[in-house]
Amino acid sequence: MEVLKNYIDGRWMESHEKATLDVVNPANQEVLARVPFGKKTVSDVNDAVKAATQALGEWRNVPVMRRVQPLYKLKLLLEEHTQEIARLITLECGKSFAESVAEMQRGIENVETACSTPILMQSEFSENIASGIDEFMIRQPLGVCACIAPFNFPGMIPFWFLPYAIACGNSFILKPSEKVPLTMMKVFELIDQLDLPRGLINLVHGGKESVDTLLDHKEVKAISFVGSTAIARYIYQRGAANGKRVQAQGGAKNPVVIMPDADIEMTAKIVADSVYGCAGQRCLAASNIVTVGDSRGVIKEALLEAAKNKTTGFGLDEGIEMGPVITPGSKSRIEDLIAKGVDEGAKLLLDGRKASIRGYETGNFVKPSILENVALDGELIHTEIFGPVMSLLPMDSLDQAIDFVNGNTYGNMACLFTSSGLNARTFRSRANAGNIGINIGVAAPMAQFPFSGWNDSFFGDLHGQGRHAIEFFTQTKVVIERWPKEWTRKF
Repeated sequence: MEVLKNYIDGRWMESHEKATLDVVNPANQEVLARVPFGKKTVSDVNDAVKAATQALGEWRNVPVMRRVQPLYKLKLLLEEHTQEIARLITLECGKSFAESVAEMQRGIENVETACSTPILMQSEFSENIASGIDEFMIRQPLGVCACIAPFNFPGMIPFWFLPYAIACGNSFILKPSEKVPLTMMKVFELIDQLDLPRGLINLVHGGKESVDTLLDHKEVKAISFVGSTAIARYIYQRGAANGKRVQAQGGAKNPVVIMPDADIEMTAKIVADSVYGCAGQRCLAASNIVTVGDSRGVIKEALLEAAKNKTTGFGLDEGIEMGPVITPGSKSRIEDLIAKGVDEGAKLLLDGRKASIRGYETGNFVKPSILENVALDGELIHTEIFGPVMSLLPMDSLDQAIDFVNGNTYGNMACLFTSSGLNARTFRSRANAGNIGINIGVAAPMAQFPFSGWNDSFFGDLHGQGRHAIEFFTQTKVVIERWPKEWTRKF
């Protein structure tokens, strides 16, 4: 069985660590590869930082128009190999093949947006800000930057950061999740074909030891992270304590409000796709579904029917809409949380526990589940399930629904379904979340816009993607200069 290598200084290198962790297909428990995992991965990280530091000296002085040229080639390579990469995502992450292809398209869009860095980095200039004095601002690279990536979007999320970092003149180190390293291994085979200085982009494996080394290393100037809120807070606190710039995307408990004037058939389909897409394992998955004025249960029945029609199975099989969750531990946790909701008084309308898929009986499958009337003072209402579970909450008015939304400790996404422009305007103005959807079930910003997040869903100031990424990966320098005539030599 292959033991995965690191990509350091432009070469594939064996890890200093001989202990490994299995990379497992969550649909059938097949071991796909083994990834280095242990204390000696610290040496791998140190090697990568050394290589990135050496590459930085050359790269930061390359004109920005030349820095983006390799990104054009990377975009083409990713497009040519999308199907192959998507297949790897499905094998190690579990989502359907269609979801994996869509994920890669979002990643490619970020590479394309980063190609605009020559324009996005432009700054301000003021002539005669005082008599005979000009003042202007320039943007310069930070240095060595690192990304600690999650398991749920192994092909997309690294591209929230990587292309922007190098386009801005930085060097970069990626540590993929040990659960899903194969996707980025393939991507780095493509990166190896680019005309880049050796050591500019590096990949290292490992767990907490690798992460802590990146957080503590004096040469690493910026950390990008996506994962759970508990780990995001840890990353932010430790990184900031070491003087680093940090952007740490955390978890979510995303509410969706459905008004009685919404198109019920369309809404039910979109909301079901949001709740159950990627088996609920995405930070923008809808979770708490608030139905306003649904005394006859029309919205509830439409959502129930849409959930029942979801096809669960191995993501590479034809017609599959929802795959397994990532690990047996995740499956057990999700099933325990469903039981917790029932214990707290919720009614189980649809039970996806103890799911068995023919031919994949050992897979980590949980089918779509729905809990009705989840206790507002209970634990489940505030807990990120990160699985295919919908919580249905009937309420009487939009004001009541917005109050519920704003009582959320998270703030990643909030969505409203309505045919009223007034309702939409009220909601987008008052709802406390970084990404707002109106008749949209997954309010995922396009690459030109920042992937926002508020409250416990984000720690930091500048988010991934778009102009925020340019600002995050550069530091500003203000120049004030005067050239008095009497100081000028006369010829």
